Amino acid sequence: MEKNLKRMATMQRMQCTGLELFYQQGYYNTSIDDILKKLSLSKGAFYYHFQSKEDFFISIVQNLLFQKVYSTLVEPIEGREDPLNVISKAIEDALETAEHNDLDYGFVLSNFITEFNGKNPEIMKYLMDILKVWEVNLITTLQKGKSDGYIDRHVDSEAVATYVISSYIGIRTLMVEGNPKMLRYKYIQQLKNYFKLISYKTIA
Repeated sequence: MEKNLKRMATMQRMQCTGLELFYQQGYYNTSIDDILKKLSLSKGAFYYHFQSKEDFFISIVQNLLFQKVYSTLVEPIEGREDPLNVISKAIEDALETAEHNDLDYGFVLSNFITEFNGKNPEIMKYLMDILKVWEVNLITTLQKGKSDGYIDRHVDSEAVATYVISSYIGIRTLMVEGNPKMLRYKYIQQLKNYFKLISYKTIA
């Protein structure tokens, strides 16, 4: 039992460090040696836990990356009332966290999607599955909002979800090199204005 816990703790530490390096440097610019040097581990220790660099990255995607995106952008809106306000708050909170991150390199999921697109179909599938979870939850939340009278019934929930995802990815990219506080403020104001346009007009 203790040995198993120690193994899990080591894997978790390796995955956290791996995600940090892959996010900062990119997958293809980061070697196993880079990861081992950061962790002060031997190659034997790495291959005891993972078959390859790709296997290691997939384990990071399935565990850390999924949880990171889910806890930030999916969980806060799941099954909630007043969906437009809930969605805009979840996005604003995520942007505020990024704003105060001194080592911000953009939205981690979209960075990896850009890097792997056309290069590794297997890893792309894992990444797109995470994006799909977010999209499906947005659509479900918006549809519920239409049924509950918060959103105009003629609104295309899939189109709104696409807009929210693509605009979020865009603003995260701009925040890396621009003025993050100003960009966040302007983006959220425009997002709220857009949400007002699609809300059910008799709601106070």
